[in-house]
Amino acid sequence: MSKPVRAWLGRIGFFALILVIFVYLMFPFYWAVISALKTQSELIRTPATFWPDTVTLQNFQAVLSNDRFLRALWNSTLVSVSVTLLSLSVGAFAGYALGKMRFRGRTPSLYLILAMTMFPQIAVLAGLYAVIRVLGMPAIPSMILSYMLFTLPFTVWVLTSFFRGLPVSLLQAAQVDGANMMQSFLYVLLPLTAPALVTTGLLAFIQAWNEYLFALTFTLIDEPSRTVPVAIALFSGQIARQEPFGEIMAAAVIVTVPLVALVLIFQNRIVDGLTAGSVKG
Repeated sequence: MSKPVRAWLGRIGFFALILVIFVYLMFPFYWAVISALKTQSELIRTPATFWPDTVTLQNFQAVLSNDRFLRALWNSTLVSVSVTLLSLSVGAFAGYALGKMRFRGRTPSLYLILAMTMFPQIAVLAGLYAVIRVLGMPAIPSMILSYMLFTLPFTVWVLTSFFRGLPVSLLQAAQVDGANMMQSFLYVLLPLTAPALVTTGLLAFIQAWNEYLFALTFTLIDEPSRTVPVAIALFSGQIARQEPFGEIMAAAVIVTVPLVALVLIFQNRIVDGLTAGSVKG
């Protein structure tokens, strides 16, 4: 077999593999969309169809007119935005200190922060729930603080690596011009970390937006504080023993759209943040 033929077959195989991966990743979202556009009779039809015979927005209308879902959507937005802002604020200061300042115990502190991500949620849920019950904290503040157990270590670790990769000459030049450590951080180094802040902030937002276990536990007796994942999981049909599959799929599409929009808006920043520090010089 000649070299041009092998190269041609290799390109075909590569694009075929890309197509298979694309279909594998996109099919669940496609199935959720078409299921949300089907009527109840089409949803229970066998065999299932890959496109609705009658496109209807009834499921979306039912979800958007559901006061409990709208309240859960607001709760998820409040919790996720709060977790993201707190994680970035604390993580930026911690990343600056661990990445640019020299003090005793810096390396053990980094490994301790990294070790916090090793514990699964279920391992800390019981103890955390007991502490929150003793303190008498409401559900939403308790979710915000508990989510930071998993978003903050990742944020600190990534931002520490980013700050460490910034040239020391920038910090020295700012100090020569009369800036103290805080001014050097706020006006010189922090603006350069925008790609890393966007990347880590978006990942923290997605993790808080999709979290289910803590949200379910902390809102068992506080229904108005439920977030979107819990509200979708506890959807009930208008008829007894009916599974509102179409409404569940419509709600899943609605809560996925903001995440997709954020990724599309900040895609350039995300790529810059993920590749920052990969090339030195």
